[in-house]
Amino acid sequence: MRLGRKQAEIAASFLPSLLGFGASAFAGMLYFTDWKVIVTNIPYYNGKFKDLPQEE
Repeated sequence: MRLGRKQAEIAASFLPSLLGFGASAFAGMLYFTDWKVIVTNIPYYNGKFKDLPQEE
């Protein structure tokens, strides 16, 4: 079965929702796991890591 123009338009209409849900899921994952590699670069949120000793 070949995908046509109509199926491409339908798939494109879901793109903003998919991006929104994906970004929300990624932000939730960062919040619940405290992934320090990424979270230390977020302003105001990285303050909770200032007291911890630096790892090398």
